[in-house]
Amino acid sequence: MSKEKERRSLAYDRSLAVSGNSICREIAKLEPLLIQMKKLFGGPGTVCGLLLRIGQCASAAASIGVMVSAKEFSVHTAFCYLIASMGLQLLWSFGLACLDVYALRGKKDLQNPILVSLFVVGDWVTAMLSLAAACSSAGVVVLYEKDIKYCNTQSQYPCLRYEVAVALSFVTWIQIAVSSHVTFWILASV
Repeated sequence: MSKEKERRSLAYDRSLAVSGNSICREIAKLEPLLIQMKKLFGGPGTVCGLLLRIGQCASAAASIGVMVSAKEFSVHTAFCYLIASMGLQLLWSFGLACLDVYALRGKKDLQNPILVSLFVVGDWVTAMLSLAAACSSAGVVVLYEKDIKYCNTQSQYPCLRYEVAVALSFVTWIQIAVSSHVTFWILASV
């Protein structure tokens, strides 16, 4: 009985070795795809990544500028939160844009696991904050514009500026969402 178990055990070990080699061969076939995965549109250290970060900075700065130019924005907590969130987004995107410029000028590779994991966490945190701020501010704008029609009765109230600032914050969020998804996929391939 024990010789039969040994024979089965050896046969099982041989089948694992064969299947293990075939798995290694399959993984080796996928390696070029993983290398291509690292060069995604908008990844850190690429020209497209730099353009995305510049777009994030520009739309966040424009959202802040339009909101601050509207009078009495500070009365509403959602608008103050929008400015704080866009300010954080502006700083984060500017810092990463500077890092992209450094990587492009010095031909450095920013796609190591530690840096990419930092980018993923930062992008996802700022993306969630930006979306929350944009949605809460949009809720206040819809309340004033459509529900209580405050903008129609108060002609001096800057509703159009509020709408433009909120629209720009959604543009910022779309750009950071693209960046966060790209860095997430790069992290999965690194």
